Amino acid sequence: MNSNNELEHSIFLNIKSLIESARSRVLKEINISMVHTYFEIGKIIVELKQNGDSRAEYGKSVLKNISTKLAENFGKGFSVDNIENMRRFYVAYSKSEKASRKFNAYNFQLSWSHYLKLMRIPDEAERKFYELEAIENNWSLRELKRQSDSALYQRLVLSRDKNKIKELSEKGLQINNPKDAIKDPYILEFIGLPEQKNYSESDLESKLIDKLEHFLLELGKGFTFVARQKRITIDEKHFKIDLVFYNRLLKAFVLIDLKIGELKHQDIGQIQMYVNYYDRFVKLNDENKTVGIILCQDKSDLLVEITLPKDNEQIFASKYLTILPSKEQFLKLIDKK
Repeated sequence: MNSNNELEHSIFLNIKSLIESARSRVLKEINISMVHTYFEIGKIIVELKQNGDSRAEYGKSVLKNISTKLAENFGKGFSVDNIENMRRFYVAYSKSEKASRKFNAYNFQLSWSHYLKLMRIPDEAERKFYELEAIENNWSLRELKRQSDSALYQRLVLSRDKNKIKELSEKGLQINNPKDAIKDPYILEFIGLPEQKNYSESDLESKLIDKLEHFLLELGKGFTFVARQKRITIDEKHFKIDLVFYNRLLKAFVLIDLKIGELKHQDIGQIQMYVNYYDRFVKLNDENKTVGIILCQDKSDLLVEITLPKDNEQIFASKYLTILPSKEQFLKLIDKK
């Protein structure tokens, strides 16, 4: 390709990127505008039904007639079911607003499909948490569904004291220290390994690397992949760390060791050695202390507590599950706290 062709191609790519970016912004603005419109439609429906006949038959008839007229004027998108969703949307989000805030000032930033998923979450604190996270992390609808279906909120609640649970719905997930980034358990249903099946640690590692994008989503904010089977040498003896990540929010390396079966105290000693090595020979002076996570099928919390120092802020042991538990199971765990 000669210089003129290269210049032409470069100009084309820049213009193409500019047009695609503009289209994306316009589409997002249209979607957000429609969400606000649906909220206001829901408000009108609620207020009219409250002031009119309260009979269920009357309400259904009104929605059907309105749906028919809207469809005639504006086409698809105004079925009875969708208008009912707008009513439910208004009811769900108007109730969650503080009395001092005007309803029409609500700062909707997601698509209508996102809000259809969110408004099915009955708990206001949980719903607000997922909304904040979806906005901040630019979650697609698929990602939002996966995080909700894997009970991310309940898992984070498990690892926090009651004073910090409220913060989740007010600010979303804040990563201020290593413990904030830890989940217990981690849900790895995306790797396709059934529970109780015999498989090796290398099998588990390979599946996680094959589904790295999903695994990064499960790990959470700020994680970037660095290496697998990272070799370190101590006194001419070679050791391999299963997975190495870096968290830009913590400004620290995160080492993950995979264990099949029940966690042993020797496993904790091993990850401690890896962490010490990285702290002394790898991390830079302006980086924070290395974090170590052991992912295991089963563990004794007492064994972990006794093995680690009281002031431990670097080593964590979490269970992993290869099937998706029900939210009811997570709620039972929360009640036991």
